[in-house]
Amino acid sequence: MALPNSRQTLIDYCLRNLGAPVLEINVDDDQVSDRIDEALQFYQEYHSDAIVPVYHKYQVTATDILNKWIPVPDAITVVKGIFPLHDKNSSLNFFDARYQMMLNDMYSLGFAGNLANYEMMNEYLSTMNMILNGTPQTRYNRHMNQLYIDIDWSFDIAEGDFVIVDAFRIVDPNTHTDVYNDMFLKKYATALIKRQWATNLIKFENMVLPGGVTLNGQKIYEDAIEDIQKIEVDMQLKYEFPPDFLVG
Repeated sequence: MALPNSRQTLIDYCLRNLGAPVLEINVDDDQVSDRIDEALQFYQEYHSDAIVPVYHKYQVTATDILNKWIPVPDAITVVKGIFPLHDKNSSLNFFDARYQMMLNDMYSLGFAGNLANYEMMNEYLSTMNMILNGTPQTRYNRHMNQLYIDIDWSFDIAEGDFVIVDAFRIVDPNTHTDVYNDMFLKKYATALIKRQWATNLIKFENMVLPGGVTLNGQKIYEDAIEDIQKIEVDMQLKYEFPPDFLVG
């Protein structure tokens, strides 16, 4: 069989992994769909391959200035910050410290090759700019889809300006279909469907079927729970991004 490259082929793969069509998997289509949604949500929340760093460009409107926030697409999960709204380095004049530095130091680089002084001066000017001007602070919650920027909206930004957001975005499985063939996603989706199957069978526990076969939904349920717990631990150890630490 072909590797999963869509939602339906992932479902078919999971059911075959549980024994279909040799065994009848007693799970409703809606239940299977719910478990696939659950597996995708867990995958997108924690797996490092499920998200990608992006620079999201947005043009400010008059409504945004009135609201004092900008809308963010659902696919964006984390906002790290925004780029400076105005490039302080975009224009230099004769009286600017950077102009004088380049006028003197850059000329001497070709003769003395003193890159260390040039780099140190750049770092110093960058630090001064950060202290005196700072970077706009942001507040974001992905369930609200609203990025609040702590600035003076009547002065620091105008209609038509662009905001560049440094963020992480979910890799869309419908566009990048290789997501459905992810090893972790296949295992986790199969385990969730197995748990759902066992939950359905428990209601008919110890029922004797024709041929003397006895259902044992409890054992299947326990196996499914064990599989899920092991897969989630593997996620933390192998696939999840390490936590960020605040260093001051």
